[in-house]
Amino acid sequence: MSTQLVQYDPAIERSIDAIGRQLQAAYPLSARSVALLLLAGDEEVRATVEDRDRRALPRIAELVEEARSRQPEPLSYVLAAQRQETVERLLPNIVREHGGRAGGFAERLSQAMMNPVTGVPILLAALVALYVFVGVIGAQTLVGWLENGIFGRFVNPWVDSLLLRLIPWPVIRTLLGGEYGILTLGIRYAVAIILPIVGTFFFAFAIIEDSGYLPRLALLIDRFFKAIGLNGRAVIPMVLGFGCDTMATIVTRTLETRRERVIATILLALAIPCSAQLGVIFAILADRPLALLIWAMVVLGIFMLVGFLAARLVPGERAAFYMELPPLRLPRLSNVLVKTYTRMEWYLREVLPLFVLASVLIWIGQITGTFNAALSALDPVVRWIGLPSQATAAILFGFFRRDYGAAGLYDLRGVLDGVQLTVAAVTLTLFVPCIAQAAVMFKERGWKIALGAIAFIIPFAFIVGWGLSKVLSLLRLPL
Repeated sequence: MSTQLVQYDPAIERSIDAIGRQLQAAYPLSARSVALLLLAGDEEVRATVEDRDRRALPRIAELVEEARSRQPEPLSYVLAAQRQETVERLLPNIVREHGGRAGGFAERLSQAMMNPVTGVPILLAALVALYVFVGVIGAQTLVGWLENGIFGRFVNPWVDSLLLRLIPWPVIRTLLGGEYGILTLGIRYAVAIILPIVGTFFFAFAIIEDSGYLPRLALLIDRFFKAIGLNGRAVIPMVLGFGCDTMATIVTRTLETRRERVIATILLALAIPCSAQLGVIFAILADRPLALLIWAMVVLGIFMLVGFLAARLVPGERAAFYMELPPLRLPRLSNVLVKTYTRMEWYLREVLPLFVLASVLIWIGQITGTFNAALSALDPVVRWIGLPSQATAAILFGFFRRDYGAAGLYDLRGVLDGVQLTVAAVTLTLFVPCIAQAAVMFKERGWKIALGAIAFIIPFAFIVGWGLSKVLSLLRLPL
C-alpha cells in the first residue's frame, strides 16, 4: 500500500512511476517529485533533466506526451485539482470552525469585486480614484510646483548662469546645461516630471496590492483575458506594467505556457504605458477630458484587437486558471510605506542613471551630427501623422525611455492643439518599447520574437496615429 499523501488517478500514477524509472542521475528532489514537475511542464526541471539524463529525455518526453493525451484538461490543471481534492478530504479532520465566518462585510465586498455586475463599477471607481490621485495630485499639482516653480524659476536658470561663468567651452556647457543638458533636461525630467508621478502611482498601487484586490481583479477579468489568449493570472504582469514594463516583462515568467508569455510580452510592449508615461499623459490631457477618453479608448481597443489576433495566430496550448485568494483587508500603512519606499529607491537607483545616459547620448548625437540626422529621418513620418516638427524630438526620446519621450511631449503642451496632443499621446504609447524593455524582451523571449515584435510595433504605431489624425480632423471634435 502506497504511503504517498496525495494519490493521483491510476493513469497518472503509472506515468509518474514510468518517468521515475527513467531518471538515473542524482537530483535534489525525489524521482517522484521530478516526474510530477515534468508532467506539469516545468521548464527549469526539464532543462535540468536534459543536462543530467540526456539519453533518457526522448523516452521521458514520450511518456509526458502520452499522459497529456489521456487527459481532457491540461495536466498542470489536473494535478492541481487532484491535490485540491486531497486537501479538501483532509481538512475536516484537521480544522474546526467555531461560530460564523468572521468579516461578513469583507466577505460580501470580496464577492462583489469578483461579480461582473458589481465588480466592473468597483473597478471603474478604482480607476477614477487612481486618476485623481496620480493624474491630478501627482501629475498636475506636484509636477507643476516642481517643474515650473522650482526648476523653471530657480534651478535651470541658476545652472545655466553658473556654467556660463565657470566653463568656457560651449561643448561641455551643452553636456550639463542648455536645451538637452544632463542637469537641465535629464535631471529635470527625472525629478520634476517623472518622480512625483511615479511616487503617487507607487503609493496608490501599494494600497491596492496590500488590500488583496489584485487576485479578485484577476478573477473578474479572467473571461475577458481568455478572449485574448491569456487568463486571469496575466493581470499581475499587466498591472505591474503600469508601474514598469521592463519589470512586468520579467514577471511574465510566472505565466504557465510559452504562448501566454509571448502574447503578454507583445501587449506589454505595445499598449501598456508605464507609470511615468501614464502620469505624464494624464498631465498633458487632464484639462482635455474628451481627448483623454479618446486616448484611453484607442489604446484599450488596440490592446483588445492585437490580443484577439495574437490569440489566434500564436501557436500553443491554452493554460488553465486557478489562483489562491488571500483575505480582503484594510491596507496597513507600514506595508504601504515600505513598498512605496522600496520602489522609489529602485526608481532612483535604476531609472535616474538612464535619464542621465539618455542626455549623454543626445549630447554625443548632437556633436557628431547623428542626433540631427535621426531627427531629419524621423521628421517626415512625424509630419505624416499630423504633428509639427517640434514633436519629432519627443518621439525620438521615447526610444531611450518611454517616459522620457512623454516628458518631452509635456514640454510641447502649449504648442500642440487638442487633436495633435491626442495623436501624439496615442502614438507615443504604442511606439517602440524603451531600450531597457527591448533588452529584456531579447533576453526573455529570444531575438526572433523580440525583433518580430519591434518590427510590428514601430510601423503599427505610426499607422494608428495617422488614422486617428484623419478621423479626428474629419469629426472636428472640441478637443
